[in-house]
Amino acid sequence: MLDIAGNNIEQFQPVPLRFGSSLKSRLAFRLRCVADLQLGTIWTFLGPQLKNLRGSLLDVGCGEMPYRGFLPQELKYVGIDVPEASAFQMQGNEDVISFDGRYIPFPDATFDTVLCTEVLEHSPQPSALIAEIERVLKPGGTLVATVPFSARVHYAPYDFYRFSRYALQGVLKDFEQVKIDERGNDIAVIANKLIVVALGLIRPSGFRLLRCIFLLPLLPLSLVFLLMAHLTMALGVGSKDDCLGYGIVAVKR
Repeated sequence: MLDIAGNNIEQFQPVPLRFGSSLKSRLAFRLRCVADLQLGTIWTFLGPQLKNLRGSLLDVGCGEMPYRGFLPQELKYVGIDVPEASAFQMQGNEDVISFDGRYIPFPDATFDTVLCTEVLEHSPQPSALIAEIERVLKPGGTLVATVPFSARVHYAPYDFYRFSRYALQGVLKDFEQVKIDERGNDIAVIANKLIVVALGLIRPSGFRLLRCIFLLPLLPLSLVFLLMAHLTMALGVGSKDDCLGYGIVAVKR
């Protein structure tokens, strides 16, 4: 959808990822990981990567710092984000350091780890941002990142790129031990699209008769494909040529 000035307006924005320490919050996060396949596959990739980190970590594009609570308590955590993040239902956090989206305001070789989840697609110059991440990492330091591949436009108008594994290999050329894993498979992509369509029919201005007619077959179909997605991912079947996104681990030379 376009506004009168020709700018893209999202039908609905992504639900901000918030996480508290209570049992209710943890349960809500786990349930969301089941229904939200993008988040679920991100967490499946990130969980093992985060639990054994040591030293200092920079979270680039941290949002509301949802993964901070999963990190070891002794880890020194720093989060940075752009001022525009506040326009997308992001609650202010006094611990977030503001930056311009390109230049990272820290000296060379400052951090042992950089975390960058679902951020590179929002950078007008992702190669420049990757170069900055490489600069602030210590030699032997690790970049842990995720990017979407099959995903709708989100956080418009700040959504610029989708990356294949071949594009990622190019922007990460100055790193070594680069590992790129697909998140999800073609069945998960179909399920995710069906769920997004269903949410789009539910959200705008209440239920109308035509929306209800479309939703009657769409809701059970979405549930079937959601279950099939989890089953096929658990069994390791289905094509990964059409995936939800990628998880990345790369080491600074």
